[in-house]
Amino acid sequence: MNTNLSPSDETRLNFVGIDVGKETLEFALKGVHATQTFRNDLKGIKALVKHLKAIPNLGAIVMEATGRLEHEAAIALCAAGLPVMVIHPRQARRFGEAAGYLSKTDAIDARCLADQAHYLYHTDKRERLFMRLPTEEQETLLAWVTRRAQLVEIKVAEPHRLAGAPKRVRRSIESVIKLLNRQIGEIDEDIDPHLKQHFAEQKKRLEGIQGVGVGTQATLLAALPELGMLNRREIAKRAGVAPLNHDSGKMRGKRSTWGGRAPVRRALYMATLSAVRYNSALKAFYLRLLDKGKAKKLALVACMHKLLSILNAICKSGQAWQENFSHP
Repeated sequence: MNTNLSPSDETRLNFVGIDVGKETLEFALKGVHATQTFRNDLKGIKALVKHLKAIPNLGAIVMEATGRLEHEAAIALCAAGLPVMVIHPRQARRFGEAAGYLSKTDAIDARCLADQAHYLYHTDKRERLFMRLPTEEQETLLAWVTRRAQLVEIKVAEPHRLAGAPKRVRRSIESVIKLLNRQIGEIDEDIDPHLKQHFAEQKKRLEGIQGVGVGTQATLLAALPELGMLNRREIAKRAGVAPLNHDSGKMRGKRSTWGGRAPVRRALYMATLSAVRYNSALKAFYLRLLDKGKAKKLALVACMHKLLSILNAICKSGQAWQENFSHP
């Protein structure tokens, strides 16, 4: 994709928004009121790619991240060399509200995303927003990590159904829990050798950090491939653990975290719960925050941020973890 265009070239750029649904992909070209609908399946995605490649001077194509419903289409467009951006739904919604898109239909959402494509293209974040194809090994790892998370979610819910359940129902629930444990164990048996074979260097750097087990390593390497490539502020925003300001004039609001990649946040949260108990550096940091009056939840989020910063610095420097490891 050519993003080094002169101002005269930029006036001829085209921008596209694609609203993603379970069964359909609604296409909108900025400046054109009429939209087109493609099926969200192999045949429909192939037709969409062909349609997009016929449009001259594409600047950016924006889609929302919609629970992986967009995944196949985004991968196909990216593989075809098209300039794709996949953005957080909240980001799209807030842009739409600010731009005056108050009604909501697939066509309106697609036109709103086309306007957002034009806006994002002209920001300094443009290059970072363009989607890059994951490797086959990352795709496989992400599929395993995603399925494991789904099974764990079901497993967490099942024990709550045991209380007060009739005997025969209890046997059913207990059987399901055993099955889930077995399935999770089988996925873990697949993940570990996959990491050792295809992510040996990264895995070695992350080993030895108390709290960061194989599950966390796999999630970070699959769902946060930018680890070690960005600075600590940028990587924190990708993971959704960066404290964001809520200030206006002289008013200073509480900073909060939101957005980012949910699987990464969940993995970091679980790793941090362990790290603040067993990792001397994180434990000392956590206790200092509590001594200063920080609420436990806020202190944990700060520790998540610090842990991610350490992991990012390790991957960037190539140095393995040591107790006295420092990060910028």
